[in-house]
Amino acid sequence: MPVRAFRMKLETGQAEEYHKRHDQIWPELIDALRTAGVVDYRIFLDPESLALFAVLTHADQHLLDQLPTLPVMQRWWRFMQSIMASHPDTSPITVELQPMFSLNQD
Repeated sequence: MPVRAFRMKLETGQAEEYHKRHDQIWPELIDALRTAGVVDYRIFLDPESLALFAVLTHADQHLLDQLPTLPVMQRWWRFMQSIMASHPDTSPITVELQPMFSLNQD
């Protein structure tokens, strides 16, 4: 299955709030991610730099490009905008990460 990784940036002092909001992630957002083909989605925090590192595994056939158009995704971005670096449209600023090593042979 394809894997995508990217980096985002958390605002100072917002780690606890970010974690709390994800502990209470909306069921309709989870449904949207699953419907789009997301199989696994993990986010890690580097507490020194406040960088968030996301790893997303998705099905070969997916609808990830449609996620930004969904009202639930736009609502989530607005909800998260105050605690992380975001674009003017409220989407998080992301930097794609390049794969450098994999223990798996596929």
